[in-house]
Amino acid sequence: MMGYGYGMGVGMGMGAFGFVWFVVFAALIVIPFWRLLPRFGIPNWVSLVAIIPLAALILLWVIAFKDKIDGGTA
Repeated sequence: MMGYGYGMGVGMGMGAFGFVWFVVFAALIVIPFWRLLPRFGIPNWVSLVAIIPLAALILLWVIAFKDKIDGGTA
């Protein structure tokens, strides 16, 4: 019973392919935020926070309600 025990979960042993997958996923998330955030007066570097899923969701909410936060009349 050696080999694939509880220590080898899904994704353990993907090696370099797992890292490549992460970089591709991060680029697909960060690049649109990098382009959008300056239009809402938020610095570009904040888009790097979007790699964290909860942070990306928070950024979407900030973008959606930015006019309300700034006191705009929309």
